Amino acid sequence: MRHPHATGGAPGARPGPDRPREPGSGAEADRSAPRSVQDTVGRADHRRDELFAEAVRRVLGTTGAYGALVYLRSRDRRSLVLRTVAGVPLAVISPFRRVPAAGPMPVAACFRTGHVITLTDTEDTMRRFPQLAVGMPYDFASACVPVAHGGERFGVLSGLWPASDEGVPESAVRRLTEVADRLGAGLAGLAEPAQAVEPGGEVAVVELPPPAVPATRVGLFDWDVATGALAADERFQEIFGFGPGEFDGTVAALNRRVAPGDLPEFRAAARIALERGEVLAARVRVLGPDGRPYPVELWARVPVAISDGRTHLVGAVLDARALTAAAAAVERLHEGVFSLDPDGRISYANHAVEPLLGARREELIGHQPWEVLPWLADPFYENRYRATLLSQQPTAFLAARPPAGWLAFSLYPDAHGVTGRVFAAEAPPGAAEPSVTPPPAARTGVGDTHHLLQLASALTEAVTVRDVCRAVAEEILPAFGGQELAIYAVREQRLHLLLQTGYPDGFLDAFEGLPTDARVPGSETLSTGTPIFFESVRELAATYPGLALDEMGAWAFLPLIASGRPVGSCILGFDLPRSFTVEERGLLTALGGFIAQALERARLYDAEFTLARGLQQALLPHRLPEAPGIRITARYLPGTQGMEIGGDWYDAIVTGPDVTLVIGDVEGHSVGAAATMGQLRSAVRAFATGGDPPDEVLARTNRLLLDLDPGLLASCCLVRLTPAVGLARIARAGHLPPVLRHPGGRTEALYVAGGPLLGVDERADYPVSDLRLGHGAVLALYTDGLVEDPAVAIDQGVERLRAALARAPAGEGLEQAAERLLREVGSTRRVDDVALLLTAFG
Repeated sequence: MRHPHATGGAPGARPGPDRPREPGSGAEADRSAPRSVQDTVGRADHRRDELFAEAVRRVLGTTGAYGALVYLRSRDRRSLVLRTVAGVPLAVISPFRRVPAAGPMPVAACFRTGHVITLTDTEDTMRRFPQLAVGMPYDFASACVPVAHGGERFGVLSGLWPASDEGVPESAVRRLTEVADRLGAGLAGLAEPAQAVEPGGEVAVVELPPPAVPATRVGLFDWDVATGALAADERFQEIFGFGPGEFDGTVAALNRRVAPGDLPEFRAAARIALERGEVLAARVRVLGPDGRPYPVELWARVPVAISDGRTHLVGAVLDARALTAAAAAVERLHEGVFSLDPDGRISYANHAVEPLLGARREELIGHQPWEVLPWLADPFYENRYRATLLSQQPTAFLAARPPAGWLAFSLYPDAHGVTGRVFAAEAPPGAAEPSVTPPPAARTGVGDTHHLLQLASALTEAVTVRDVCRAVAEEILPAFGGQELAIYAVREQRLHLLLQTGYPDGFLDAFEGLPTDARVPGSETLSTGTPIFFESVRELAATYPGLALDEMGAWAFLPLIASGRPVGSCILGFDLPRSFTVEERGLLTALGGFIAQALERARLYDAEFTLARGLQQALLPHRLPEAPGIRITARYLPGTQGMEIGGDWYDAIVTGPDVTLVIGDVEGHSVGAAATMGQLRSAVRAFATGGDPPDEVLARTNRLLLDLDPGLLASCCLVRLTPAVGLARIARAGHLPPVLRHPGGRTEALYVAGGPLLGVDERADYPVSDLRLGHGAVLALYTDGLVEDPAVAIDQGVERLRAALARAPAGEGLEQAAERLLREVGSTRRVDDVALLLTAFG
């Protein structure tokens, strides 16, 4: 018996049926909505699906791509969700059904930047997007194009092509962009109240038109058996060899065309169909003009609408010559020929396949070969199929079939599936004789393996505790089909929740701070150091009587232990009962150790990084000065990757009627970079306060850096403002150009003359450029972390900042402008620190 509200519940419990649902959620919210709203939403969903299906078909029909995918933003804009796919098996791309918008994937980079991302082949993918290469290590080319309209970005349209030296043709990218623009315009028309654009429901798989086959002619007829009258269309008459005007409308004329040996069976089938009301299915031979027979198939039934004692048959005749000849040709081959559909299931196998594979065709049709043939259960063979399908290139391999010997397989792909050949082969040099081994209890699919490889890759890149938790949530749930996940950490012998997903808000609050020796599975798995698996509710209830149970059907409780020390626990919940195979238990146990190591490393990093950031922040201005005629604001964001602190700085110095604005960046990410930054900031402040002009301030700072000899270079931009006359004097030392918005709204990047980086040449000059600024102008100084993105060139990043500064809405204040620029321009996967200094005149 379940007790949804009993005390002492385990983490992982969900409220029972009597627990109230969240307001406005689920089916209750749908039922409470007005019928007109529901109808509107339904029509919008239907129209949206039509738009997606039309888009992927256009991609396949106009670009030469063999696969197309549509991703849509999630409601919280944090993820991109696969909505529609065509030409690619859903099982192959299942690890990528949900992609973090901030993640290192091409579809995410395309969505963030609004730029087209193209990949030429495996090497290009591995170099630029290694996590994609880990999950899909196949040789193909791809392009991602943003789906947007009127400044609103909805998602991404992607196409897949066979890899080539030229990559994706420019004409294909152009057509892909046209389709994406058309899709964006269609979605913009749906983005109204009660017509959400964000995805919902399952992924839609758009079926491709069937491949061209030899023409099959079909003729229709109506046969009055009682009178012998036979009404037939022109195609029927052509199939039976009647020329114009030769058919007299009687079954007798038809009988004269049927081979004499087939007439008795044909008449018996017609009589049975009439008497029993069954469907007539007869295969007969028709005599051609040269007297040679050819096969046709007759299908008919008793029409329900005619109540004359079952004297009528209506149906069709099929000219089966072309298909029969093709099938017969394949059946005559001594080597095995088979066909796999896009999901890898066998859809056809000739008779020669049976002795080679050691299985009857009835056992093979409709199944994946690696599922029904134990000697093909190694993930290598499934991976060969996936590689063939995604690269669209033929492949060949050997497989050992015990005890018969070795077989050679060749696979030939197209967008509709794969045709295969199999024949006996010689053993490769040095190979042992195949031995008969018992079939494995279960197998881990290639898709699951790729999920785990992606998790390993993501954990390797994860730096903070938050990064680790996010990586686990994004990878482990799809890999194992779980619905709930909770990660707890140990502090002072108690468990504290780090992350949860799939639970109602606040449900796990009661378990916060449980001691590690508590009598609950989440604690006991840690105290014993042994994973605990429950395959059903009955098992969990029997082991922990009186424990509060949730609506899940199976659970895995994993201890997180690093270097022999308990770090925390990880809890996975599954909505249905399931059997955890030996392989799954081993994989989950190994993952627990991997997660523990990453979590412990991240906790140490967080502690050290917090201290380092505190020291760095102490080197920056605590407040900015106030001066008549101008307003100043600044923002500083630490990088989201890397184990060290950086050398970005900004400053504003009042010197009489003037204000000197400074932005700078010391190369590298280290304590040394931060220390050098502090020294340079102090030097610039001292020189500027002393009244030196901008060029002399940079020249003296340059010589100081060379004297200090820290082995580091630095960039700097210095602007001396005289607000009373609207004069700005700009000097640059290898720094990116300021961006100016004029009073009328026009914006430009100020590529004024400048000198080299600080610390390069002690004799370097730093020319000064004068500029007049009007009332209402806004000047932006920034470091490269704001405009850098792996997917675009640095000058494109500067252009993105210029465009964002130009989009200022009416009445926007300086503080709001700073926040908006960080949000619209800055990359969420930035590696470098970001410093932004905004100044408004008047």
